[in-house]
Amino acid sequence: KNFLTVCFSVGYSAVALNHVIDFKEKKQEIIKPVSPSELFPSLPIVQGTSKRIKVLTRLTLVVSDPSHCNLLRSTSANIRLYDIIAVFPKTEKLFHIACTTLDVDLVCINVTEKLPFYFRRPPVNMAIDRGIYFELLYTPAIKDTTMRRYTISNAISLMQICKGKVSSQSENKPLELRGPYDVANLGLLFGLSESEAKAAVSTNCRATMLHGETRKSACGVVYTVKKPRKVEEEETAVPACKKAKTQS
Repeated sequence: KNFLTVCFSVGYSAVALNHVIDFKEKKQEIIKPVSPSELFPSLPIVQGTSKRIKVLTRLTLVVSDPSHCNLLRSTSANIRLYDIIAVFPKTEKLFHIACTTLDVDLVCINVTEKLPFYFRRPPVNMAIDRGIYFELLYTPAIKDTTMRRYTISNAISLMQICKGKVSSQSENKPLELRGPYDVANLGLLFGLSESEAKAAVSTNCRATMLHGETRKSACGVVYTVKKPRKVEEEETAVPACKKAKTQS
């Protein structure tokens, strides 16, 4: 509840409750996600709007063996209940599998240590074509000097290939949470342009949510955007009689 309040106060309009499963640990089961209404009976209203903050459910699977991916390929009823599915591959082979075949919304990148493999363009491009985004955890760059160096280094390596198709994540600690504008500024250190850094905390996040809805529905989601009118179009839209009056 406190963490949700902090997210609301720093400017976020949507939050995902993350359930992490590491298959290295014993007795790991994918349970049904807890309904946000059970945890938060009264959600705060987003600043400047009349809408309440949106709370989503997310499942993150840490995979270190190809057999762990079989669960994502199966039609598990509990998996389909989550709004967002993320996978955290530990090896280059698993990274390739996640980008090319797994039905997920996010591929998480380890930023706390030197990566044991290089990002290769073919699997990254295939993931982008499939609508999958890559996620960076920015919290280590705040806490520790060594992890900050690894975070920046790994992020730059990814940005050189993925063309800014990234999203950002924070750990569940209010003191380490940063607002959208602060995270966008961190994106500049990771090699993103100003527009790409802003998209990492806005449009890319929304695209991930829509990708999750598409995955759950198995059909598609229609998303409309109002196209800004150009000056030439506005001039042609004005009747000739009005044009004559304004010009005279």
